[in-house]
Amino acid sequence: MGRLIFFVLSFLTAVTDCRGQRPESAEIRVGAADTAAYYPLLEGRRVALLANHTPVVDGEHLVDRLYGRGFRVTGIFSPEHGFRGTADAGERVRSSTDERTGIPIRSLYDGRTLRPSDEAMRSFDVLVVDMQDVGVRFYTYYISMLRMMDACADFDRTVVVLDRPNPHGDEVDGPLLDLKYKSGVGALPIPVLHGLTMGEIARMSVGEGWAKPCRLTVVPCRNYTHATPYRLPVPPSPNLPTDRSVELYPSLCLFEGTVLSVGRGTDRPFECFGHPDLLNRPGYDHRFTPRATAGARSPLLEGELCGGLDLRGAGTAPRGLSLRWLVEAFREMDRGEAFFTPMFEKLIGVGYVRCMILEGASAEEIEARWRDDAARFRERRRPYLLYDE
Repeated sequence: MGRLIFFVLSFLTAVTDCRGQRPESAEIRVGAADTAAYYPLLEGRRVALLANHTPVVDGEHLVDRLYGRGFRVTGIFSPEHGFRGTADAGERVRSSTDERTGIPIRSLYDGRTLRPSDEAMRSFDVLVVDMQDVGVRFYTYYISMLRMMDACADFDRTVVVLDRPNPHGDEVDGPLLDLKYKSGVGALPIPVLHGLTMGEIARMSVGEGWAKPCRLTVVPCRNYTHATPYRLPVPPSPNLPTDRSVELYPSLCLFEGTVLSVGRGTDRPFECFGHPDLLNRPGYDHRFTPRATAGARSPLLEGELCGGLDLRGAGTAPRGLSLRWLVEAFREMDRGEAFFTPMFEKLIGVGYVRCMILEGASAEEIEARWRDDAARFRERRRPYLLYDE
């Protein structure tokens, strides 16, 4: 019944479904490039955007493109890291004004605003969503989108999602979020790697009843399948500056629920990890000292020399989500419960992983426990996919 309501109440796809094989010579075109599919939806209407620094098309930011072509853009809503994408993780960002266009920027990360005011919601007719996601449950851009979708449902506003590829493709891995651990870094009962684009998350959230049914249009990418390799043209946030950091992020971000550093405050965030206790330990021969930097103003272990692993030259990262490095570091440091922080469950999404690590289980034994759940989710998401796997 939920899926029937979903298909009736949602305008799911603009113009094309983008299924079918991608010609090898064809260039991937993101949703924002398909102007014929969404410009008509904006004509004569007040337009707001949920966007940051990433919606760039042919060298031009989406805000500048719409404003320069005469669309009536009345506001910009900004997610974590702010509209310019320079703020630290979780940092509060004030509302402001875009210097180039004079359009007001309404921060959704000012420490107070979980959803816009009624006044802000009445200032537009259609919300355009365009942000580059990385396909990981604890990466927060999709959460901002869902909150705005719920608000738009309440105010009968149209939502248009301009889709972008998932750099992790069709990877589905990790435990499904137990909603007792629902938080600002995990909002849906989905695996750590969910194998969905932002447009597909929007479709599935409405279809499964995770979001309120709103007037939804998704403008898909062209010449793209989930098997198509995709290099991000713009770093999605300050501490994911390279393709390698994005590749390692699902596995290394779990260290942020421990006492170890993941390289924030260095020139290689999410490409290394370490701790002072690992200095001079066999196999942990990388050295780094976190310092306050733009995008990492108070990094963990600031000013402390850490020993650890540099993963930039470690060959291909494990496919999917790997606990190997986490379990090995836990055993090497021999701290027991003190190795973890309360953030760990919010990131991994379940209680059993910490327990199994403490009991001495191997990474392979723990990963086997969530494999069936991930496989079932892969099938559950299939009706909402816009692209071949």
